[in-house]
Amino acid sequence: MKKVILVIGLVFAAVTTIGFKSEDQDKVPQAVKDAFAKKFPTAEKVDWDKESATEWEAEFKMNTLEYSANFLEDGSWQETEHEIDEAEIPQDVIKALQSNFSGYEIEEAEMSETPQGTVYEFEIEKGKTEMEVSIDPNGKVLKKQMEEDESDDND
Repeated sequence: MKKVILVIGLVFAAVTTIGFKSEDQDKVPQAVKDAFAKKFPTAEKVDWDKESATEWEAEFKMNTLEYSANFLEDGSWQETEHEIDEAEIPQDVIKALQSNFSGYEIEEAEMSETPQGTVYEFEIEKGKTEMEVSIDPNGKVLKKQMEEDESDDND
């Protein structure tokens, strides 16, 4: 019975998510679409989602990588993010991770580009401790934040 309820729940979640995405697709302001097309002319499989009252996010593929990019309603670009491999992390950033977060393992690494510059964002883990960390290309730690425990006690 649990499996049936789980399957029904997953189907419902998938259907409602698809419904909301396609609904948002039709509401993307033309200024946002135009700015996106100009900045990412080779983007493929673009899915739009409303991030906030004034911001839109596009998830897309480009050069076989998955990206997300955020734009304000007037078309102003705010940020582009994509996952990177550990081999792509600059040496100064690696050194900052090793010296400030010894013993932590990288769970996810992303490069975030904004009009202000590039930042490397990480989800790191040490035992049951998880943290989000942002480091600039020179190795300066800009943000470190403990993550909430996402475990479910109702298993």
